[in-house]
Amino acid sequence: MTVQAGYCNSNKTIETHQEEWKKLFKDKPELMELFTQQCFEMLPLYFKPTLDRIMQHFNQTEGVHILQMIQSFESDEKTGKSSSVQYGYDGEDFMSLDLKNRKWIPLKPEADVVKQEWDAVKVVIEDIVHFDTQIHPELLSNFVNYGRSFLLRTVPPSVSVLQKSPSSPVSFHATGFYPDGATMFWRKDGEELHEDVDHGEILPNHDGTFQMRVDLNISSVKPEDWRRYDCVFQLSGVEDDIITKLDKAVIRTNWVPPSQVPVGAVVGVVVGLMLLSVSITGLFIWRKKNNNGSRDIRRDVL
Repeated sequence: MTVQAGYCNSNKTIETHQEEWKKLFKDKPELMELFTQQCFEMLPLYFKPTLDRIMQHFNQTEGVHILQMIQSFESDEKTGKSSSVQYGYDGEDFMSLDLKNRKWIPLKPEADVVKQEWDAVKVVIEDIVHFDTQIHPELLSNFVNYGRSFLLRTVPPSVSVLQKSPSSPVSFHATGFYPDGATMFWRKDGEELHEDVDHGEILPNHDGTFQMRVDLNISSVKPEDWRRYDCVFQLSGVEDDIITKLDKAVIRTNWVPPSQVPVGAVVGVVVGLMLLSVSITGLFIWRKKNNNGSRDIRRDVL
């Protein structure tokens, strides 16, 4: 699970939104000092020349290019502790660090030449290893301790079944759930379906909760077989599943059959378009006559 604890930018702004994190930084000002130093001093001094050097290797002299770094530290009671350091360049995996052997591993052929340079800068590797082994465990411990009630809470979703038209896929949508450890799938006769199913990504909501959807193509499903289908939502930390039957009665749609469209509305639209056409034509004729009159006046004056 990923939760944003803070945000900083080149305008020297640091933002924290959760009250738990605000209290943490207030109680431990040394952490805010660490983040301030990282955001506004150390990382800019490192990233700018590193990005410039990569661009030189790729013969890139202009355009927008992005260098990203992801440092992660995980602690699990069952699997133990693990960490990773990885770089991305222009949206693609670029380089990862073997923390044990202190060697960079290229993740694409073009990164081979950069690897040689990075391996030679031992001080950077040692700084990363120090941060990973000494700083990260303490940071994670602090965030977990202060945000335990927030991080360990579970919020069930609001679910709905949607369909644009009778020939469109049926979409099972869940929103407002927390945490993001959720799965959702369609079943037939109690067995999970893998064909004719499209799984959407888990996306964040503005309030810190999440949403997701899974679509079922029903073009080959006979009406009498609908009762054999259902959709299951499972949330980490919650024992009971949310199961919704495939039923036309619960489907939400904006589609209106042509036979149910009011005749008055159609006539009104047609009349409105005719009036608009007449108005535009009249305006064009008036402007043409007016322009001709202006040219006649100028001709008389000359």
